Amino acid sequence: MSNSNLSDIEIEILLFGKWRYDTSSEKITIQFKDDMTYEQTRIQTFIFSKPKELITGNKFTGVWYITERTLYLNLKTVPKSFLNLRIPLAFNISIADMIATLGSIFLTEKYQVIDINSSKFRIMDKDQSIIGTKIK
Repeated sequence: MSNSNLSDIEIEILLFGKWRYDTSSEKITIQFKDDMTYEQTRIQTFIFSKPKELITGNKFTGVWYITERTLYLNLKTVPKSFLNLRIPLAFNISIADMIATLGSIFLTEKYQVIDINSSKFRIMDKDQSIIGTKIK
């Protein structure tokens, strides 16, 4: 799977589509769209992280891009968050979305792309190596 000579644009093209990977505490499905947005679902597997999932929800959307073989995920909305209040017959208050958007300015997720092909990738965050598989 080694392909260290791919350009950033070639990596972006290979990422288009839906991927599945696990970390030590989550099962993650992410769909990279060609308009440079993404939709992500995170299921907590570590019991002490479940309260966080109850507050934030498990769906996330945002903007992604590749620069110098690094994948950046900028969170924009948290549509299933408990903090996005819905008042019947009135209006929506999206507190979680405002916090997510503001927070992404300072806390962008980033992953070094180690290897990628049309069916698998290996990325590295600051703590661990992550292997993902493309879902068709």
